[in-house]
Amino acid sequence: MSNAAATTAPHRDLAFTRRLDAAAAETEQLLDRLLAVEPLDGELARPRRLLDAMRHASLGGGKRLRPFLTIETAALFKAPRERALMAGAAIECVHCYSLIHDDLPAMDDDELRRGRPTVHKAFDEATAILAGDSLLTFAFDVLSRPDTHPDAAVRIALVAGLARAAGLGGMAGGQMLDLAAEGRFTFNIQLTEADIVILQAMKTGALIRFSCVAGAILGGAPPSAQDAIGHYGAAIGQAFQIADDLLDVEGDPATLGKSTGKDAAHGKATLVDMLGPDSAHARLDALVQEAEAALAPFGAEAATLRAAARFIAERRA
Repeated sequence: MSNAAATTAPHRDLAFTRRLDAAAAETEQLLDRLLAVEPLDGELARPRRLLDAMRHASLGGGKRLRPFLTIETAALFKAPRERALMAGAAIECVHCYSLIHDDLPAMDDDELRRGRPTVHKAFDEATAILAGDSLLTFAFDVLSRPDTHPDAAVRIALVAGLARAAGLGGMAGGQMLDLAAEGRFTFNIQLTEADIVILQAMKTGALIRFSCVAGAILGGAPPSAQDAIGHYGAAIGQAFQIADDLLDVEGDPATLGKSTGKDAAHGKATLVDMLGPDSAHARLDALVQEAEAALAPFGAEAATLRAAARFIAERRA
């Protein structure tokens, strides 16, 4: 895909858009219910300011792509939708926690997220840190509930998978590598293309990959099917980050709901910077093909997941 092609609005699959919007609405409703004022058994209270900050970060916006991937992958393996929604909501809590912390002055220092003030601007830094901490731990509360799956072994697999995707060897570890590449520390590093791929696979791709694998776990998919779905998730995870980096260069801040040009300003290591926009668009095309190839064993039943790969590569916000 050339730069000229990238400026043209992509063709929209209306059936796909309806499914994405429906999953987003259901996820929003579930998060709203889970983040209620009333404390649960074992909780003495839910401090209102902290809860309001958590709700500010997690309600009222976002495509809910990660829950959507869990829901659609679970459907591929005939898992009940209500269980997929619970797992997807937990993953979304981790995603929203990461956005709160990424926006902090010590990290990316952003003032806008989804067109609204970031949590530390709407509240304060201390509340933002605690809201992120609370969303992260709340995710595991949600995954551990029988409503997510009646089989404790399945719930353990989900908890372990999310912990690894979000932690030292996943999102948090990738963020550390990203900060080091920016020159934040005395041990700043110069990254090769292969290093950037690993960094982005950890920082962004790990949670997206797990969002797909979680649906396969819920559906009791055999290891070979989980591997195929994991390959698909890894490809779209890398595609998501490249598309995000291209939007930082080519996107419209009003459409994105956040400022652009941040990567260059912070000296971030990206494939767009290393390869150039034209080659980055070509890499996106290749990743979509890789994702579609990974879904070949599932035939026509994986049509929505194929559409999701194209949506990720072509998104404008």
